[in-house]
Amino acid sequence: MRDMVEIGIGREARRTYDLEQISIVPSRRTRSSKDVDTRWKIDAYEFGFPLMMHPTDSISGPESAAEFARLGGLAVLNAEGIWARHEDGDAAIGEVLDAVSGAEWQLNSAGNEVLQKLHAAPIDEELLVRRIAELRESGAVTAARVSPQRARELTPVLVKAGIDLLIIQGTLISAEHVTSDGEPLNLKDFIGSLDVPVIVGGVCDYRTALHLMRTGAAGVIVGPGTTTSPEALGLDVPMATAIADAAAARRDYLDETGGRYVHVIADAAFDSAGDIAKAIACGADAVALSRVLATTTEAPGKGWHWPSAAAHPKYPRGYVEFADVDADTDPAVPMEQLLFGPTSDPFGKRNIVGGLRRVMAKCGFTDVKSFQRVELTVR
Repeated sequence: MRDMVEIGIGREARRTYDLEQISIVPSRRTRSSKDVDTRWKIDAYEFGFPLMMHPTDSISGPESAAEFARLGGLAVLNAEGIWARHEDGDAAIGEVLDAVSGAEWQLNSAGNEVLQKLHAAPIDEELLVRRIAELRESGAVTAARVSPQRARELTPVLVKAGIDLLIIQGTLISAEHVTSDGEPLNLKDFIGSLDVPVIVGGVCDYRTALHLMRTGAAGVIVGPGTTTSPEALGLDVPMATAIADAAAARRDYLDETGGRYVHVIADAAFDSAGDIAKAIACGADAVALSRVLATTTEAPGKGWHWPSAAAHPKYPRGYVEFADVDADTDPAVPMEQLLFGPTSDPFGKRNIVGGLRRVMAKCGFTDVKSFQRVELTVR
């Protein structure tokens, strides 16, 4: 039964939980972390660990995406970002960094102004195709993100370029994106017309997650997460509850279809192995990393981070911030060290995959799927 509370006369709200409000409880025999398998397989593609790169320009460029993929993760390029609009993406990002250099975070609207200017340039489809080709040539599983508003326009370009996975991601997505100035995007019809698997999101409730699963999507992204700031829209999703709700939708859809499994991918400000472990314990199959990847030496933003919605031409949601995740180490480390160590940081901010392996081992589980059954408590 849902826990409802009265917040005023005639107005009730559901009590929900964020990840910091829950704890993982070991209740089985322990294992060696060497026996833990962190592999994640979605559709025909297998990855070394259940982590996706959030598609924002501060962390996902041609070189950083190739490195993340080489190490075993799902890298995603933003097909509507700076790298698809400017030949010299590094120089364009350098303009953003110049604007915020030395500024307090309250003054970082200067970064938004530069981002708006850079995103006012048209998408160069030939350049976009070359970016995809560069990633493919690195041997990576090639994924690209489009918004619902431009999915119909850009998807044929991406499919022709040879993408393996399509990500349709916005702040929030429904099964049918309705607009008064164009044809609605019916995701079931749209996905059914494609020969590539599609991951869609974000969602934050059971019903929408179930509707998106019924479109034929291979995966559903949970949460506005890092795509918008709660101050801008008042959207602040309780991730533990949202993930659990989407996992319930996945279970019911599995029963409804007689065996079709749709992956749940959690997208929030995950900064530690503990956060990632809790998300999987709540039911996620994988987690999207964002801000923590900005602390790597390969990140195009050189330690600065912003969501793609920070560049919106009329109502930016999010700002340029320095990605200090309070690691007790040098804030800039190679991506390989961030994921696999070694590290002297005791807070799970580094050696993220190693940390996940250890918590799974401490709880007695040897694979990601079975770890979703671990016992949880609420603080």
